[in-house]
Amino acid sequence: MSGRDFLLPDLGEGLASAEIVTWLVAEGDTVGIDQPVAEVETAKAVVEVPCPFAGRVSRLHGAPGDTVAVGAPLISITATAPEPAAGLGEPGVVVPRSRGPAENGRGGNGAAAGEPGSGAVLVGYGTGAGTPRRRRGRQVPGMDGSRTTESRGPSDRAAGHERIAVVSPLVRRIARENGIDIASVPGTGERGLILRRDVMDAVARAGTPAPAGPARTGPVRRVPLRGARGAMAEKLSRSRREIPEATVWVDVDASGLLDLRRALNEADPGRPVGLLALVARFCLLGLARYPALNSRVDTERAEVLHYADVNLGFAAQTPRGLLVPVVHGAQAMSTRELAAALGAATESARAGRLRPAQLTGGTFTVNNYGVFGVDGSAAIINHPEAAILGMGRIAKRPWVVGDDLAVRPVTELTLAFDHRVCDGEQAGGFLRFVADCVERPAIALGEV
Repeated sequence: MSGRDFLLPDLGEGLASAEIVTWLVAEGDTVGIDQPVAEVETAKAVVEVPCPFAGRVSRLHGAPGDTVAVGAPLISITATAPEPAAGLGEPGVVVPRSRGPAENGRGGNGAAAGEPGSGAVLVGYGTGAGTPRRRRGRQVPGMDGSRTTESRGPSDRAAGHERIAVVSPLVRRIARENGIDIASVPGTGERGLILRRDVMDAVARAGTPAPAGPARTGPVRRVPLRGARGAMAEKLSRSRREIPEATVWVDVDASGLLDLRRALNEADPGRPVGLLALVARFCLLGLARYPALNSRVDTERAEVLHYADVNLGFAAQTPRGLLVPVVHGAQAMSTRELAAALGAATESARAGRLRPAQLTGGTFTVNNYGVFGVDGSAAIINHPEAAILGMGRIAKRPWVVGDDLAVRPVTELTLAFDHRVCDGEQAGGFLRFVADCVERPAIALGEV
C-alpha cells in the first residue's frame, strides 16, 4: 500500500495560509474521493476542504487552531487494499477501491481513467472525470477496528446526468446564497469548469432585470476628467484609498467670531478680514500646539514627516471645478496679511491664473462649506496631507447661556484627520482649541 500527502491548496482566494477549525475525519478513518476532511478558516470565510484521494487517513498534520501554509501537508492518505475482504461487505458502507501508482496519471488527484475520480478542482491537483460524490455521513466502526463513512444515499443529481464541474465548495456556496442554479451556469474554465467569476457574472445578470423596452435616457454628454478637475479627482480618490481617516465635530457659539470680524473691519475698512481668514488664523495657532496634524505619511519609507512651516490650503469653488490654492508660510503672516493672501488666491483661482506652485505643497487645509448653506460635512482629506478643518453655515439656534436659553448664531466645526499620524486625544484637543477661539477670540491673544 502506498501513501500520499494532500497539500493544502490555494482555496481560490490567493491566500498564503489557513487555520484549521475542525477535523471532519480522524486518523484510521477511511475516506472517499472528494470527501470533506477538514474545515479551515481563511481571511475570507470558513470552508470545507475535500480530499482528492481515497484511502485510509494515516496522519493529520495539525490540530484545530493551527495555521497551515498553502502547499504544506494537511493530511496523509494510505491507499487501501484493492478489494474488501470476503464477509466485510455491508449495505450502506462505501469502501473506495485503491489505485496503484500506474493509475495516478495526469488527473493529478488520484482518479484513474474509467473509474470514479475527484470532481473538486483544487489548485495544484486538477480534476478527474467521475461521478458525483455522496454526501458525507456518520462514521461507523468496521470489523477491523477502523472507521468508514456511511453513505447518506445517492447524489442530489439524478443518476446518469453529467456531473457539474465546479471549482470548490466556495463557488457552490456563492451560487446557493444568491439563488443561482449551478447547473445553469456556463463554465469558462478548462473543460467547461465553472469558476467563481462565472457564478458572479450569473449573480450580476440575475440582479439586473432586462428592460421592457429601449431605454429612454435622452442625449448623454461625456465630460473628460482632465486638467485641474482630473487632477483633483485622482487626488480625492487616492485619499479615500490610502488614508484611514476619522472625523470629530463640535457645535460652537459664533457670537464672538462675528463681533471680532465686525470690530476689525470697522477699524480698517480698506483691509477687510473674512470669517475664513479668522478661522484659518485660529487653526495656525492650534497647529503650533498640536503639530502632529501638520504632517503627512511617507508610505514608501514608513515614516511620518512633520513640517515646521504651515502651507495653508483652502477649498475654492471655480468654473473649472474644486481647486485648493495654497498660501505658503501662512504661520508667519498677520491676520490681515493672511486675509489678503486668501482673497488674492481666490480671485486668481476663479480667473484661471494660478501657477502650479500655488496648487501644490499644502500641509493643512481649511474649508468654509457654510457658503453653500449646509451645516456640516464629512470632508475628504487633501492627499497627502493629514487633516482638514471645515466650518458650516452660521444659523440662529437655541443655545444654553448659563442657566438660561437664548438664541445665538451657531456653527459646526468638523475635523477629518489621518489616524496614522495622531490619536483622538490630539485631534479632539486641536478642535476644542479652535472652537474656544471662535467662542472667545480673546483666548487667541495668549498664543500670539
